[in-house]
Amino acid sequence: MHDIVNLEAAGVVGVFVASTEFVDAAVAQSAALGADPAAVFVPHPIQDRTDDELRALADDAIDEILAAVTNGTPRPGAATGGAS
Repeated sequence: MHDIVNLEAAGVVGVFVASTEFVDAAVAQSAALGADPAAVFVPHPIQDRTDDELRALADDAIDEILAAVTNGTPRPGAATGGAS
């Protein structure tokens, strides 16, 4: 979270991607930092997935990621865990 906040403060457009397990933590940390970075949450877990499963997660989330980068949305807690 600190990285995306620092990047945004430097004028770099970005979005962070995390698994749905971390939605509550992202909301809490965003509030603690006084930040509102764009975020996309993908289904949890990540670590035990095959390469093909990870590619499918990325394919499912890419539209949401691009929207977050170009529009500055969605925000933590508002993401649905993949492309809508």
